[in-house]
Amino acid sequence: MGKNKLKKFAEMATYDHVFEADFSELDGESFSKKGKWHKEFFKNDNPLVLELGCGKGEYTVGLAELFPNKNFIGIDIKGARMHRGATDSKNKGLKNVAFVRTRIEFITSFFAENEVDEIWLTFPDPQMKKVNKRLSSTRFLQLYKQFLKPGGLVHLKTDSKFLYTYTSEMVKENKFTVEVNENDLYGSGYDDEILSIQTHYESKWLDHGLSIKYLKFRMEDREEWIEPDIEIDFDDYHSAGRGVVKEKESIKNNPLSRKKGK
Repeated sequence: MGKNKLKKFAEMATYDHVFEADFSELDGESFSKKGKWHKEFFKNDNPLVLELGCGKGEYTVGLAELFPNKNFIGIDIKGARMHRGATDSKNKGLKNVAFVRTRIEFITSFFAENEVDEIWLTFPDPQMKKVNKRLSSTRFLQLYKQFLKPGGLVHLKTDSKFLYTYTSEMVKENKFTVEVNENDLYGSGYDDEILSIQTHYESKWLDHGLSIKYLKFRMEDREEWIEPDIEIDFDDYHSAGRGVVKEKESIKNNPLSRKKGK
């Protein structure tokens, strides 16, 4: 591990709003804050919102600034990336922000039944070959339902046509209530202050002329969870590696790119 990463980890270890616990540390037990986030950490009863796979934490911090009457927790396994959001929120004195470094597979150890109001999935890896690793798969939804309030909101914001199509079909098969469904968020003219927050990956994909998709739905419990039986074309640029982009969508068709003079 490089010295820079070690420095970031050492800094975050001193932050009282950053928590870390992997499965071996939990050893089958629940995290100490499970069911107690409102009472012991945030010290209020405001709605609790999670950003899963938060990366650098841009959405977690941005949402916390927009909504001081909500509490936000960013979750990711990549601690070096998380350092930016953790440091930004600390420097800004935000009291409605926390970060948890862990694998999302272990998330039910951190939150109790009906403890969470909303979930954000911001530019997750589409996992085109591994359905059980997709953060919007029924496997993960069944984890989320263990702590998400009935009818709780799930937001997906993605550049991936594959993941957007898959999630849209999954929502349709399970008859979840869709509140917003945009396959070209900025091109459609959809105006929402929340969605104006841009992550590192979003800015990158916009610069390459890719459209951004947004899906917002309410997740009700189901006795049977149905995976969509549909063939979906892979994203060429994700197939080649997340850092490689084939510009299949014209930059000139992206209004944000035009503003940047692209």
